[in-house]
Amino acid sequence: MTGRRGDPGLLDRMVGDSLGWLAGARDRFRLPANVTTDADPNLTLKPLGELAELTRLIGTSHPLTGIRDTADGLFDFAWRETREGELFAELIRREPHATYPVELYGVFAQAGLRHPAVDALVAATTGLRSWRVAREDHTRTLGVLNAERRIGLTRHADFDAVLAQTGLGRMPEPWALDRRSAYGITHDVFHLTDWGRARRQLPAELAAYLRLWLPSWLDTWLEEELWDLVGELLAVTACLPKAPYDPVVWQRLAGAQAADGSVPETGVAPGPEDPDAAFTACYHSTLVTAFAGTLARTAMEGADRAPEGAVAVAGRTP
Repeated sequence: MTGRRGDPGLLDRMVGDSLGWLAGARDRFRLPANVTTDADPNLTLKPLGELAELTRLIGTSHPLTGIRDTADGLFDFAWRETREGELFAELIRREPHATYPVELYGVFAQAGLRHPAVDALVAATTGLRSWRVAREDHTRTLGVLNAERRIGLTRHADFDAVLAQTGLGRMPEPWALDRRSAYGITHDVFHLTDWGRARRQLPAELAAYLRLWLPSWLDTWLEEELWDLVGELLAVTACLPKAPYDPVVWQRLAGAQAADGSVPETGVAPGPEDPDAAFTACYHSTLVTAFAGTLARTAMEGADRAPEGAVAVAGRTP
């Protein structure tokens, strides 16, 4: 991998342009009236939760005031869409064993945005025996454990024991990594480091494994023009100790970013004549580009920030 010297101007431009497109597409993140009944959470709550997760990180860590302000505005919008938390109370009452309302609420709780009814409900539901049933998706369990920490709950399982069962924890043969496994590894890192806030939580053995193989994985997904995964792998790279910076990879990702700031998930985005398809094809990869650019930017300054540090940081703490 290349050394730490990077191009802050390129990163700032990419982050700013990405956030500009997201701000322009804000209304497409709005929740439908049937969000608590028959709406698909993957098409409604998931995009809003991802917007909240990543704009909160950007808004509390990017060095440029203008970028932080735009990110903060998007995060505030996401909180208002939840009716200041009342939505989570309704979701938990309908699905007391579902993890996604707890995971989403954790994003806001970490920022100090609380709802008394939700706090009472999650304290009750996460204390149930059925909540402690082992889940097959260990990466998802890390996300749940991180959400419990953010809210201030007792974790229902040992974080390190779960991490050891994930794709990252098992350090799989790098040549056998497929797309789904690669996404799993990136999210293992994000949950372990609290989305880059606590980068020193990454154990040395896992960091060495990632440092060795990330360049090859990036080459693979660059060849396939899977920009969404390229962005996530660049975010993981920025979480490594003395995070390396590869100008060629960043220039390739910058080349995939359209003039309006959007970044397609793969290949080239649909044209403006189909705005719904364009949003679906671009919203996550555009968010990821802004997120990765922010982590890379702060890594240049040796940052290991925990803006919501009143609670013990993520990963391997009790």
